[in-house]
Amino acid sequence: MNISITARKFKAHFTLKEHIQSEVKSLKKFNNDIMNAEVILSYQNPRNSIKSAEIVLQVPGQTLTAKENSDNFTKSVSSAVEKLSRQLVKMKAKRASRKAINTERLK
Repeated sequence: MNISITARKFKAHFTLKEHIQSEVKSLKKFNNDIMNAEVILSYQNPRNSIKSAEIVLQVPGQTLTAKENSDNFTKSVSSAVEKLSRQLVKMKAKRASRKAINTERLK
């Protein structure tokens, strides 16, 4: 899985990048087929502003996105990863149900 981190209007600190990589790699337990992950960090004002994190995952056949705002980049990334994990679980359940329906039709 390729993880690209884009920080708009600032340079992301090494510890923030490590946190992002560990959080995004944790999504592998939900789906091993994740090809790319793009993380975009931005803020509106330099001081006391809302920090936003947007994560775009590319899975074969689909693109999943999650965007989250908070007062801290680590909170935003963690919340966005939680959203993506729910999306991946839902996608896996849909695939399993479709597979079960197709196998029943063949019988």
